[in-house]
Amino acid sequence: MTQPDTPLHTDDILVLRKDDREQGVVTLSLNRPAQFNTLSVDVLSAMQAALDNIAQDDTIRVVVIQAMGKAFCAGHDLKQMRAHSDAAFHRALFQQCSQMMLTINRMPQVVIARVQGIATAAGCQLVAACDLAVAAEHARFATSGINVGLFCSTPAVAVSRNLPRKQAFEMLITGEFIDAHTALQYGLINRVAPAEQLDQVLQSLISAITAKSSVAVKTGKDMFYKQLDMSVADAYDYASEVMACNMMADDVSEGIDAFVEKRQAVWKGC
Repeated sequence: MTQPDTPLHTDDILVLRKDDREQGVVTLSLNRPAQFNTLSVDVLSAMQAALDNIAQDDTIRVVVIQAMGKAFCAGHDLKQMRAHSDAAFHRALFQQCSQMMLTINRMPQVVIARVQGIATAAGCQLVAACDLAVAAEHARFATSGINVGLFCSTPAVAVSRNLPRKQAFEMLITGEFIDAHTALQYGLINRVAPAEQLDQVLQSLISAITAKSSVAVKTGKDMFYKQLDMSVADAYDYASEVMACNMMADDVSEGIDAFVEKRQAVWKGC
């Protein structure tokens, strides 16, 4: 990726940088390497605030979620969880985490996980919740709550919507790790690269997205997630309406004209 600009926001748990002002790329970095970047209440709150702000910024087109240190994210902060014995705390924690994951799906920007190390439990959920994911060859993934007597119920929501049913259930019921190439085969991630080439592979994916019409990308992301919960017939009805509306955009006229005239399209955006 390009050399980062001055951080937009920095604290002891989160770093937000606008990496490429021309492409509209923002990087959100988990910054608790000594704690394996676990998702404490404070981290979830910081991520929610950052994502909410980003979602309102039309100049941002791609969000990269990455992490400092050796681990991508080891899930929830187990020490914090054990310090609270009341069900109300845990209920609020899992609802907070679920809301953050839903925000990733609902925001107009494309969100890409850059996985440089292990991603376990809610960390694996975070990878699954992102629209796309790239991983280093040595990265590993697990829904490991079962190993401490806690079935990864909330991670199961995202993981089971990425992986085939039997592969998802095997991960959830055994807690065993899978490597990056297996995660690619299962559909949890999109691309695998040697660690030294991870940023290059990430940048190629970003460039492929930002080269497209921002209208088409935003329309497409919103449509994609909404139709997943519909019947096939309802999905086709909905998709037809979205496509008809999309056809009215100036970018579509420009794109078709550019294709016919064998030239590069000049997108106007929203």
